Amino acid sequence: MAETEFEEIAGTFAFLDDWEDRYRYVIELGKKMPPLDDALKVPATKVEGCASQVWIVPRAEQGRFDFAGDSDALIVRGLIAILHALYAGRPTAEVAGLDAGAALARLGLDEHLSAQRSNGLRAMVARIQERAAAG
Repeated sequence: MAETEFEEIAGTFAFLDDWEDRYRYVIELGKKMPPLDDALKVPATKVEGCASQVWIVPRAEQGRFDFAGDSDALIVRGLIAILHALYAGRPTAEVAGLDAGAALARLGLDEHLSAQRSNGLRAMVARIQERAAAG
């Protein structure tokens, strides 16, 4: 599930030549995400290190990892959608060892995000991986 969704995103990124189009695509991915219930937007789910407000709520069901997430910035919601495509549905034990940096580098995000957005993306990955490792 996760690998297929991420590969579709990677394929679309490869198809879109212009970074403005890629940014619009990331924003569209964010718009398609279901909003996080306000009751879950609490300090325990907030991701520190992001310029925007970001919340990640991980869960494991039947040994598979999933999470819900939200942000007050559309581009960041899109980044959360990309991370969801990368991680959701994978065996929980596999999540902590997944090289998200290499996967995201395939999209060229590391070269086109601001330093603050890149730091926030790394903080989201760290939160996802630490929560998956904790079970």
